[in-house]
Amino acid sequence: MTLAGVLFVLVILSGLATLGMLFAGLISMSRNVEGSVEGGRRSNHLMWWRVRLQFLTIILILLWYVASRS
Repeated sequence: MTLAGVLFVLVILSGLATLGMLFAGLISMSRNVEGSVEGGRRSNHLMWWRVRLQFLTIILILLWYVASRS
């Protein structure tokens, strides 16, 4: 398997992880109807992980693009 193929698989996996983290954060926010501080912290923590995963996905997409061009 080429480097571009490996990076493509990593892009797909990180994209799915980002999507999963997005839904986990949305579910966490929807269950925090009473507005507790702990629920807000949990939602904020999940959303920060989503942002990190999005950053990783963008970096992997750029690396995949460079590897597939050569």
